[in-house]
Amino acid sequence: MLIGIDVGGTTTDAVVVDGNKVVKTAYVPTDHDNLLKCMLMAIDELVQGIDTGKIERVVLSTTLITNMIAEGKTDPVALVLIPGPGTNPKDYSLGESIILDGAIDFRGKEIDRLKESQIKEAASQIRAQGLSRVAVVGKFCQRNHAHELLVGEILAAALPGSKIELGHKVSGQLNFPRRAATTMLTAATKDRYEHFAKDVARALKERKISAPVYILKADGGTLPLDKSVQMPVETIFSGPAASIMGVLALTEPGQSCVVVDIGGTTTDLALILSGKPLLSAKGARVGSLLTHVRAFAVKSVPIGGDSAVAVSSQGCCGCLAVGPHRDGPPLCLGGKGPTPTDALRVLGLSQIGDAAKGEKAMQIVAEGLGCSAKEAAQKVVDAVVDKIVFEVNEMFREWEQEPAYRIWEIMKKELLSARSVVGVGGGAPLLVPLVAARLGIAAMVPEYAPVANAIGAAVARPTLTLNLHIDTEKGEFSVAEEGITGKVSDRKMTPEEAERLARRLLAERAVRLGIGEYAGEAEVTYSEVFNMIRGWSTVGRLLDVRMEILAGLLPSWGRC
Repeated sequence: MLIGIDVGGTTTDAVVVDGNKVVKTAYVPTDHDNLLKCMLMAIDELVQGIDTGKIERVVLSTTLITNMIAEGKTDPVALVLIPGPGTNPKDYSLGESIILDGAIDFRGKEIDRLKESQIKEAASQIRAQGLSRVAVVGKFCQRNHAHELLVGEILAAALPGSKIELGHKVSGQLNFPRRAATTMLTAATKDRYEHFAKDVARALKERKISAPVYILKADGGTLPLDKSVQMPVETIFSGPAASIMGVLALTEPGQSCVVVDIGGTTTDLALILSGKPLLSAKGARVGSLLTHVRAFAVKSVPIGGDSAVAVSSQGCCGCLAVGPHRDGPPLCLGGKGPTPTDALRVLGLSQIGDAAKGEKAMQIVAEGLGCSAKEAAQKVVDAVVDKIVFEVNEMFREWEQEPAYRIWEIMKKELLSARSVVGVGGGAPLLVPLVAARLGIAAMVPEYAPVANAIGAAVARPTLTLNLHIDTEKGEFSVAEEGITGKVSDRKMTPEEAERLARRLLAERAVRLGIGEYAGEAEVTYSEVFNMIRGWSTVGRLLDVRMEILAGLLPSWGRC
């Protein structure tokens, strides 16, 4: 048996999966001030009457990191940068930072030494600011860790008790500002995430659930909870990732469709192309920051079943507004104000809640619009559908430049357009058919759509990425994700040999992360070779390989 839990903006949903069947579901209200409490409430409801000794795996999809960042509850971080020549850190929108001299070039060669006095002065500044968390990031230090390691060593000695994150251990990819942003966010969230992970492990142990616990990442893959502590920002946007994995689990393989996940607070939109979710080429965007967090391309729209409905007075008839905020549950469910859920109740499209209270909610709207309660309800539902349809069309325009999107069009020799809409989430059964009708395409609302996110979490397999850089002239290779370096002897190493080395190194990393059994699923997603010429001879090669275990479903689900 597998357990999947998804913490949504409005409800926390949970499922027990046995093989390829859902055997039990649970729903509890989400308490954003105590995510652990609502998770455990869902588990307690779920495991009643179930032998917990048969549970083999627990997967969580949580808004913890997303909420911490959105609500400004992250820990303050001192950002120390070694940008080298040709860059101005003020252009990166990273906030205040301490700049050090020194430089590493693109091949990993030191071209300007660090100044120890500067590093010690940086430590004095950090101490004066009362900061205990530090992010150290040097340009091209993923190819030569020496500068970051030295700065980290000196700062650690000068700032006892401080916690220091080094950029090369957080991300192995090029793009200095994104690596800086990712490292800074890692330092800002790591402590609280670690407390959360320990609390979850302890609470499950008290409930006699000894199964391994995983967390769902932004790329739709899972990672053991205890290992995820080293990379907490990878769990940002795990909710939208869960909805995409849920659609993959509940639909036939190989489909191309628009995913519309309608929750109580937001509606998340995503795209699946021939059974492959569209990935964001630029990584997850966190506010104004682009990161190296691998993530599905998801568009979040601030509208849902519990969105606040208001009428502003303009002339004889008011102007209707739905969202973007949520004031609580629908009036028909004991809330204080009108929502789209109340409108659906009045129109007879839903049997949720108290009919009289739903009528009261729409009467409030009707008074501002100068119409009947039923007409007001129809206007509210139309406004929600109009908003989602508009955002779906905008989504296609925005994502036209995504590389995977363009490649799909070239391979299929046709322009991509919405052919079907697959709806999940609590509001999907009622609203997605209306959205699809407006778009003129087919609608599909699969069985268990309201708990699709929890199903997606339960049956998602692990993902893993490894970036290997080889410089055969120097006789060295590096894997920045773990700070690993090594020697190579063949100056004429071929891309195929580099890929074999990457596969071996990924398998070793997978074992260290507790997901070794999935290493055989790894694929080469990027491979490049650059010959270095001096005079008339080739003196060496630069080879870069990215090896990945991509998002997919567990074989036990039967829809791999």
